[in-house]
Amino acid sequence: MAVDTKYWTEARATGGGRNGAAALKSGMLTVTMTSPKELGGSGAGHNPEELFALGYAACYLGAMRFAAASEKLGSVPEDATVDAHVGIGPRDDGGFGLKVKLIVRMPGLDRTLAQTIADRGHHICPYSNATQGNIEVETEIA
Repeated sequence: MAVDTKYWTEARATGGGRNGAAALKSGMLTVTMTSPKELGGSGAGHNPEELFALGYAACYLGAMRFAAASEKLGSVPEDATVDAHVGIGPRDDGGFGLKVKLIVRMPGLDRTLAQTIADRGHHICPYSNATQGNIEVETEIA
């Protein structure tokens, strides 16, 4: 699958990776990284799973809005939300893996239409495309 790239961003991690810092090259965001307590860290900073959750939630909400408008499915309510739950843990075959649960709220929208928009959002969202077949992603219409 070819991608006609329209935008690039750059970030650099320093220190110990999960225990160090990560910063955008633009200088607009620097994050202190620390492993969560559940993985033996101090939990005093942020971790890659939190950043992934932020990105996925925002991107997927935007993708649903794009899909609804471009496919003339109706409109996603202004007060719609996506909560992204990202989990990490050991895989059976070694290493670590991720799981994602997306909770979609579209107040006032018929549940069937909300599900259609959510499904089409996955087709549009680059996070959904990147994770498809790689990690378990569950989507719940709340």
